[in-house]
Amino acid sequence: MKKSTNIIMVEDHPEYREIVEMALSRQDDMQLTDQFGTAERALQHLQIGRLDAMPDVILLDLNLPGMGGLEALEQIPKVAPDAKIIILTQSDQEDDVLNAIMLGASGYLLKSSTVGQIVEGIKLVKQGGASLDSRIARFVIDSLKTKLPHHELEQMLSEREIQVLELLADGLVKKQIALKLGIGVTTVVSHVAHIYDKLEASNAPSAISKGFKLGILQVND
Repeated sequence: MKKSTNIIMVEDHPEYREIVEMALSRQDDMQLTDQFGTAERALQHLQIGRLDAMPDVILLDLNLPGMGGLEALEQIPKVAPDAKIIILTQSDQEDDVLNAIMLGASGYLLKSSTVGQIVEGIKLVKQGGASLDSRIARFVIDSLKTKLPHHELEQMLSEREIQVLELLADGLVKKQIALKLGIGVTTVVSHVAHIYDKLEASNAPSAISKGFKLGILQVND
């Protein structure tokens, strides 16, 4: 039996919380354990929560009363270091998207996403992947085109590390990358760690974003 994915939602609109709650209640392997209208209440809950009851995934709005979502994104890892954070918001503003990714969000979805896309995004992030709304992904790619000279790129990542980064950008998780490249999962984990270290990235979305910015990953129209 699969372990249920524990989820909390930080969203100040009750009607939208109800929609997401209804969608998640239909999933056998997901459980919306808590809902909060402010980031302050969510952080307080996480600070006093039991270690065995910590969320696997946090759905976080950006436009919240009081503490904003970006500030909360910086604070949450201090009290729930293992939780994956998916931004779920109406904002498609450049600063919000790039700041959220650089601050460590594992996903960025718009509220116009279908409930099916939200569910799939949670599954992908739980497996270690990155979940980006297709419009956001296109925007990130188009926004990060500054390139380093080619010789500097060659010195930054090895050929195998570039292959792994490309597959991460395609949405594959570590087990899938291992199968695709015909190597062990442990080897993939090692490559990913080296990629994060070299690119000074905290997670897959951040590494992918920097990969496009530095020209390591190519834009395919």
